[in-house]
Formats: sequence, structure tokens, C-alpha cells
Amino acid sequence: MAKELIRLENISKAFGDNLVLDNFNLTVNENEFITLLGPSGCGKTTTLRIVGGFETPDSGKVIFEGRDITQVPPNKRHINTVFQKYALFPHMSIEENIAFGLKVSKKSDAYIKDKVKYALKLVNLEGYEKRKIDSLSGGQQQRIAMARAIVNEPKVLLLDEPLGALDLKLRQEMQYELIRLKNELGITFIYVTHDQEEALTMSDKVVVMNDGRIQQMGSPEEIYNEPENAFVADFIGDSNIVDGIMVQDRVVKICGTIFDCVDEGFGKNKPVDVVIRPEDIILSKPGKGIMDGEVIHNVFIGVHYEMEVLAGGFEWLVQSTKSFPVGSKVSMRVDPDNIQIMHKPKSHDEEAIALDV
Repeated sequence: MAKELIRLENISKAFGDNLVLDNFNLTVNENEFITLLGPSGCGKTTTLRIVGGFETPDSGKVIFEGRDITQVPPNKRHINTVFQKYALFPHMSIEENIAFGLKVSKKSDAYIKDKVKYALKLVNLEGYEKRKIDSLSGGQQQRIAMARAIVNEPKVLLLDEPLGALDLKLRQEMQYELIRLKNELGITFIYVTHDQEEALTMSDKVVVMNDGRIQQMGSPEEIYNEPENAFVADFIGDSNIVDGIMVQDRVVKICGTIFDCVDEGFGKNKPVDVVIRPEDIILSKPGKGIMDGEVIHNVFIGVHYEMEVLAGGFEWLVQSTKSFPVGSKVSMRVDPDNIQIMHKPKSHDEEAIALDV
């Protein structure tokens, strides 16, 4: 069973009249890669800064290894942070940058030299000790920032959108590097991003946030395949979110057409939200599927064709490796287990899933 490392208890934080975190609860386990994912202003960076000690909550507690560290300063916590702006010292060599924290801690020269060498090997930059920061690429600077954090042997590494300044290819390479480092070092990672692909690629657990609350928490597969509300479904990947009527268990009416599904327990003739991923819609010739429509837009985006199909008065986003030209009459089919049914929220408060973890 996973061992608890960090627990945030009933954390609230406001900046002026802006409530950023609202009675926020979260548990992070040892050797876990957990990602806080959400739009700008949702509270994810504030959460990270509270864990790191850079912000103090207005109420609530930060528990680390069973001890209340809410008022403990950042330099007294076994936690290091890597920011989007790497905050490297341009007047220092690579070696001096990495060794900075160790020198502040008054470690011996021999100890520092060994640790710097070890850290550079971990980030695949052996032999770079004497080089200057301005001689490095963005990806190399990011690795140095990681090395500087690693040498202090933190139990937790906080990463605040550290790949945001990198180009797409380099960002993807660094995602795999971070996974490798986490597995080799056994450090707990708490990662902040607004990039869904990053979150799904790297995480053991994804925490989707909005308006200072957790909307859903789970594995990448759970978050993508089983969104718990319309916000999560819309924010994670592409989705068709449409009104429906749950006729009875395993039967839902969408745009006036009856579809089989696998969900139960919603009652009879109840309004619901229906989520269907665009890659789960199967197109065929008219009359061969469940709902007929017309292709009104088609674009090739490399891996597949992205089409819009007008059917039942709704414009459906469809992704397929098979192309249907604009103007084509088509029929849509969706397998029952690819239709996700959700309760309609009665109020704003119900949009956030109440998680006491």
C-alpha cells in the first residue's frame, strides 16, 4: 500500500477578493508523479507554492510525513522547486550553479564534486561542469535546473510548468526524461501544467482543477475515459458534449435518436449530459448506422481526418483515418461502452466533485 507523504487539509487562500483555493484537500503518496492540471487561474500554481512554503494558506494545514509544516520556511523543507524560468545564475559555471545549494548547506568540497558529477550524469550532461549557462540550449538549461534540484536529495520535487518555454519536439523528449528521473531517483514529483498531453503522458495521478477546487482526480486513463463532469470532459482532449434523456437503464435518447449505452442508475426520462469522444464515432454510408447526417467540414491533421458532421441538429466532431468529403451523406454509430453519461449539475457547487482525500 502506498505511503502518504503530503496531505493538504482544508486549504483556503485568497488574494484580495479573489478566492484562489476553496477548502482544498489533497493527498500525495511517496514516489508518486502527480500532476495538477487546469486552466490559468484555477489555483494549481498557488497549491504548489503552498506545498513549497512560498505562500502561507489563510486557513488549513500542510502535513509532511505526519508533521504540520504550514509555517515552516521553504529552506527548512525537504522539497525543491523547478520553475518555468529556470532561475540559473548566468555569471556562474554549470558546476557552480548545481553546487549552490550544497555550498549554502556547508557540504565538503569532495562531497559537492561527487554530487555534481552524479547529477550531471543523471541528466545526460556529463562533462559540462565548466561551461557557462549562456552556452546552453533551452533544453540543456532545463536539465541543469533539474540537476541543481536533484543534488539536494529532496523527498519531493515541485515542477511549475518547467517545459513551457521549450519547442514541441524538445518538450516531448523532456517528458520522457522526467519519467526516467522519477523512476531512477524514487522522488515524489508534483507537476503543474495546463497542457493535457503532458499530464496524460507523465502522471501516475492527474488532479483536474477549476476555480480553486478539484473537479476530478484519478489515473490518466480514468480522467480521459471516465470524466465525471462536463468541465473535465471538455478540458481533457476533444469531446462532443450534448444534452440527452436517460430513457431507462442502458438506453439514452440523443438528438431525438435512441442509443444503447452501458450506464445505469440515472432513473427514467431524466435529463443528462452525454459525452462522446470524436475518435469513438464510426462513420459509414447513410442508413448503415444509428443517426444520419452530412459532413460540413473536413481537414487532414496528419494522423487522422478531423470532420464536422451535422446530425440531429448538432455539429459532431469526428476523428477518423477514413476521409468523407464535405457534402457527403453519412451515418453515425457509437458503441455502447463509448457513450459516457453524466448527471447534470443543479448548481455551480455541484460541478466540483467533493473529494475528501
